[in-house]
Amino acid sequence: MDLKRLVTTLESGQQDVVLRALQSYNKQTSQCFSFENEDTETRKVLGTLLIQLLERELQPSCQAACLQTVRILSRDKRALDPFVTHSGLRTLAHHAGIDGSLLDVPDQDVMVEALKCLCNLVFSSTEGQQRGADVGIIVGLARRLRLHREENFMHEVKFLDVRLLFLLTALRVDVREQLAQELRGVSLMTDALKAILGTQWTDPFDRESNPGHLSRQGMELAMEILKVLFNITFNSSQQQLDEEEAASFRHLCAVLRHCLLLRGDDEDITEEFYGHTVNLLGNLPFKCLNVLLTPKVQPGCIEYMGVNMDALRMLLEFLEQRLDRGHKAKESLTPVLTLLTQSARIHRPARRYLRAKVLPPLRDVTNRPEVGEHIRNKIVRLMTHIDTDVKHCAADFLFILCKENVTRFVKYTGYGNAAGLLAARGLMAGGRAEGNYSEDEDTDTEEYKEAKANINPVTGRVEEKPPNPLDGMTEEQKEDEAMKLVDMFTKLSRQCVIQPMAVGPDGKLTPLNEVMHRMGDRRSSSSSGSDMK
Repeated sequence: MDLKRLVTTLESGQQDVVLRALQSYNKQTSQCFSFENEDTETRKVLGTLLIQLLERELQPSCQAACLQTVRILSRDKRALDPFVTHSGLRTLAHHAGIDGSLLDVPDQDVMVEALKCLCNLVFSSTEGQQRGADVGIIVGLARRLRLHREENFMHEVKFLDVRLLFLLTALRVDVREQLAQELRGVSLMTDALKAILGTQWTDPFDRESNPGHLSRQGMELAMEILKVLFNITFNSSQQQLDEEEAASFRHLCAVLRHCLLLRGDDEDITEEFYGHTVNLLGNLPFKCLNVLLTPKVQPGCIEYMGVNMDALRMLLEFLEQRLDRGHKAKESLTPVLTLLTQSARIHRPARRYLRAKVLPPLRDVTNRPEVGEHIRNKIVRLMTHIDTDVKHCAADFLFILCKENVTRFVKYTGYGNAAGLLAARGLMAGGRAEGNYSEDEDTDTEEYKEAKANINPVTGRVEEKPPNPLDGMTEEQKEDEAMKLVDMFTKLSRQCVIQPMAVGPDGKLTPLNEVMHRMGDRRSSSSSGSDMK
């Protein structure tokens, strides 16, 4: 239907005629996502008329048709003005049932259409336009989240409630802070998540519940809640928390532990669900992560040093699954590697369990550390990844499992793979970082001890000794080859192709000329001291 004709029909105000005209227009443009520039003003007029119609008493079918048209028009960023005004947003929020009053709750099909309109507007409008959003929308969403368990809302209404909250918290810093602080967003969203999971805990920190199974719809809704929680806890690990906030984060961590043990209908959506859970765990204060190990040891669980390791086992399985997928390494691997690193750094049982699984006693010394399909080999391969964040996360994880001991770290990874981390931390000359660890125990196997003298420290494996290229050469020929090599290095250095380096007193790589200069200064000082004597 022509836009101008539709505007004329809406101006007539006859509900039956308007309904047929809108249904016809919606059918024609349901898949339209691009709009002509010359019709922008006409679409704005149409939007104004639709808001005015929605402010009247209409049949649910006519309300739904009006909102479907608003949803189509809201795809055009140039024609949002009628919808992002205070009155426009208030009208849409009323039809969504989230205007703050929750009185005269509309038909749920109407709710769905209104919520879709609000999601489009939040996503498409600029920050300046979003400032017109009524605070009542946030309050209304918070109230309805508390009613999700008691009221018989459709799944789509629940899903769009949380999706709208996610978009608001993702795009609006002020909304994020309001939800987190004024509305106690962490506790609110944790309760909403527990309602979906169907947990009936009296003490989630002390007892192991049977996680069971979660439907696809339940996982989709839970993932939206996890995304909202991620937004409002983004800086939590860097903040000082009072006792109430710390308690709410520990409770959330217990619920997330439950999420790690759930199973879903589909393998892909289950992996995505675990991914959002891991991302959120990475936001929580590190001191809360001990909740992952709190549940009592029960028959059927994974026990190590008298501690329940089910959650860590799932994190390791998730990491290996992501390693095998091999795509989008930064987004998929850094969160889980960081989480495992922090758990190993803070909790001794966690570190020892992870070390037993990732770095078992070394027996195979014939292959390079990065060759093979064991999880150690896969993580070592990441230490030379093109992405710096991935490379650092993988190296940090293995370094913590080695108790930040350089000798042990090189033993498991090879000096070539370890060089990046050692250079960054000033440990090229060996030694140990300033970690608080128990005494080292001897974990060398008989196979490793026998081959240790023949292992190449750079590659981390036993290699056959190559023939000496100087065999058969006279002393004059050797000296001539050495001078050629010196000349080549000098030329490359002067042309800035290479820069000779040496390990400085601080354990970091330093330009060779600076090291030589310092050594010359020391010799001068010592000789001056001798002269004075």
